[in-house]
Amino acid sequence: MLALPGGTALAAAPAAATPVTSAPAATATPDLSSGDVTPASVGGFRSAQFGMSPAEVKAAIIKDFSVEADAIASGENAAERTQLLSVAVPDLLPGGGTAQVSYVFGYKSKTLIQVGVSWSAATDSTITEAELYADGDVLRSHFAAAGYKPDTIKTGLVLQNGLLLFRGEDADGHATILILQGQFKDAADGKQKTLTPTSLALLYSASPQNPDVFKLAPGQF
Repeated sequence: MLALPGGTALAAAPAAATPVTSAPAATATPDLSSGDVTPASVGGFRSAQFGMSPAEVKAAIIKDFSVEADAIASGENAAERTQLLSVAVPDLLPGGGTAQVSYVFGYKSKTLIQVGVSWSAATDSTITEAELYADGDVLRSHFAAAGYKPDTIKTGLVLQNGLLLFRGEDADGHATILILQGQFKDAADGKQKTLTPTSLALLYSASPQNPDVFKLAPGQF
């Protein structure tokens, strides 16, 4: 499982789901064979790169967001036995409100394995449903044209807790996942469901199929 910001768990490869009419329209996948699009490379987020130590990531956070060291919070995921660093960043996405950026360090490696970004009322009390939709649409369009491997791209799929706006991998299997989270309600006509968004979650993962988190060995219990 991959841990998204806010503690939400997401399967590494979302199962096929039925698109709904309220889901964003899929953007045409760029043709990487044409040479006009640079293939995506998901190495981390800004200066923080997968494989860095907590000290190196902390220095990268200070450099990237011009914050003091005491603005960076430390924590842990008790179930996955991973360590975390997090920081609040105003206007990480221009005009998108304050986001929380979380950095996850592997159970065994103790180095950076995931970066999560979230926008919600918990990160910005003034954020609106319309802004969450708009932020999601901006990011979905950006990723759809960013050169991810076409056979790994999924967009506009319904999940139990929202919409998978984008999922794609680079040539090394590193993944980008974008989810508009919330609750579905039946529309007045009864023919479609409407999503009331509560948060937007973005995840960069070094190894989505086999994350470096604590797992019980088969037959141990």
